[in-house]
Amino acid sequence: MQNLTAPELAAWLADPSREKPVLLDVREPWEVQTCAIAGSLAIPMNSIPERLQELDDEASIVCICHHGGRSMSVAAFLERHGFTKVINLAGGVHAWALQVDPSMPTY
Repeated sequence: MQNLTAPELAAWLADPSREKPVLLDVREPWEVQTCAIAGSLAIPMNSIPERLQELDDEASIVCICHHGGRSMSVAAFLERHGFTKVINLAGGVHAWALQVDPSMPTY
């Protein structure tokens, strides 16, 4: 599994020549309501196994959580289930707020 920093993800999303990844936010609904990266697909971590068919195993998937721990677990789970383009956002939305979007609320 690859890790990506918040600035690296921001550069990827801003690059029109690159296909956009699926931004898989695995936090709880209350967390997503507090703050989220625009365009994210919110599926709570505990719902991933039952909703696996909603994800394209050919797509690049960036797993996102608060600080990067839950998303790393989900990324490993996806890899065990045949997903090959899985990336963990190191530092999660907290790093995004600090390094990319200071207007984003933190918690």
